[in-house]
Amino acid sequence: MQLFFDWYEDIARNKQLALLLALVGFGSVFVVFTAHILAPFYGAVTVAYVLQVAMDRMQRAGLSKGLALAIAFGLFVAAILGLLGLIPILLRQLAQFSGQVPAFVAKAQSFLEDLPRQYPTLISPDQVEVLNEQARDSILHFGQGLGRYAGGTVIGLVTILVYLIIVPIMVFFMLKDKDKIVGWMTAFLPEHRELVASVWMDVHRQLQNFVGGKVVQVLIIFLVSLIVFHLIGLNYAPLLAAIIGVGVIIPYIGAAFATVPVAVVATLQWGFSVQTAIAVGAYGLIQALDGNVLVPFLFAEAVAIHPVAIIGAILFFGGIWGPWGVFFAIPLAVLVKAVIQAWPRRKTKPS
Repeated sequence: MQLFFDWYEDIARNKQLALLLALVGFGSVFVVFTAHILAPFYGAVTVAYVLQVAMDRMQRAGLSKGLALAIAFGLFVAAILGLLGLIPILLRQLAQFSGQVPAFVAKAQSFLEDLPRQYPTLISPDQVEVLNEQARDSILHFGQGLGRYAGGTVIGLVTILVYLIIVPIMVFFMLKDKDKIVGWMTAFLPEHRELVASVWMDVHRQLQNFVGGKVVQVLIIFLVSLIVFHLIGLNYAPLLAAIIGVGVIIPYIGAAFATVPVAVVATLQWGFSVQTAIAVGAYGLIQALDGNVLVPFLFAEAVAIHPVAIIGAILFFGGIWGPWGVFFAIPLAVLVKAVIQAWPRRKTKPS
């Protein structure tokens, strides 16, 4: 107990550390309780930060702030228009894929029912029946969830339209008046905030490298996957490429998750054949090149966090905040790492 009191007194005496912990704690609680209400604002902050990284690099290359702002915001608007054109294609392919799911289930059931005959010592008919029941329950729950989602489609479309109007406006003014906004916010902080500034600069430096590299990585993986799947004739190539591209945002787990739709689509199209093995092998090759060539090249100076820590952060923050926690797991892990590195160490007395 005395150890805890000594630790508390050390923090209380260190005003800069106390300020850092207070800001991190208050900020976390505020975001948790206002995430649903201020979702457009947080989305605009995230987009503005990504575009600010691009603006900073353009300004370092010699462009003026006004020109950098025009190019960055123009690319953002072009990306929105591109997504609006891509979304109907993806939705149409998703609907077509959903229609083929029963055929895949039938093939899977036939494959399972044949296992006891081929491997009688390993699996029994009763075990196959249990697996079939579990599969039927999973499909039923998936259909119910899809029905609830379809019921809220109108509300979802209205929300998307609101976001498409509000978020770009906020992004523009956040980029245009960044210095004024930052100055206004820092005016409320105490004078002695060197530790907070040091932690923020460390986080900002790592996130700049991470964000810039991640945007390039998503685009490259999407285009390469799209080209490869078209060349081998795999159905739903744009949909699968989009899933794989988004999946690389979540290290390790995203790549494993994207394997399932690729294998399912290939099996639906070609069955258990050589073509299916080629499609899955092509996806594995894309992931291998991504992990061994693209990632080291893009993130050589980016986030230096152990893979176990990254997976732990994804599980922890995903458990707290759901999909958004998974999406922001690495930036949050960077923040935690910066706080730990800035934490004052006790000086050991010489023996």
